[in-house]
Amino acid sequence: MLRNPKLLILDEATSALDSESERIVQQALDEVVAARARTTIVIAHRLSTIRNADKIVVVERGRVVEQGTHSELMRVPNGVYQSLLAETEKAN
Repeated sequence: MLRNPKLLILDEATSALDSESERIVQQALDEVVAARARTTIVIAHRLSTIRNADKIVVVERGRVVEQGTHSELMRVPNGVYQSLLAETEKAN
């Protein structure tokens, strides 16, 4: 972040954090990303991390199976993203 990169890749950046710490880190990352024009690629299993992304790409078995915004993906009948989100919410 010190060098102000044009591309930022976050691979499971909050996976080891509890929910409250994740929220704080995510809020800080959202502010950093919004403040500067940069592309940020977020790799995450916690869907709360990517919910506000401009574009979400769902990969299953090494293939892109869905892509769009959270709202768009929630409208896909029997969608992979939708079912993953339902499983996550049920677990919490």
